[in-house]
Amino acid sequence: MKIIINIDVPELEPAVRFYTAALGLTHTRTLDDDVAELRGAAATIYLLCKPAGSPAVRSPPIDREFTRHWTPAHFDLVVDDVDAAAARAEAAGARRETGHVDWRGSRCISFGDPFGHGFCFIEFENGETYEN
Repeated sequence: MKIIINIDVPELEPAVRFYTAALGLTHTRTLDDDVAELRGAAATIYLLCKPAGSPAVRSPPIDREFTRHWTPAHFDLVVDDVDAAAARAEAAGARRETGHVDWRGSRCISFGDPFGHGFCFIEFENGETYEN
């Protein structure tokens, strides 16, 4: 199984610049002028250009907005050095939302991107993950 992550953004080029700079991803191609493919993580990430105010779903009728919002789904990125990853993301325009949160042999920092989405960097002690 392969996982693809889709992230709605109001404008494609600023989102490509942010995610390539903040996460070290590579912009591999643009599809139909409104989808950018980014690679360099264990999952392929697609940025979908969806204007603010456009319908997100039909029922219930909800329009997209790109202010910081909460969603129960977000993505975590496992990194070797959470502080270095945090510095890179902040330099690209991410907003740090928490300090270090240490839990079960991991260290996590949460962020908001410029487009309203949350994400976290997680560093595991000794390269271990929750499953180990």
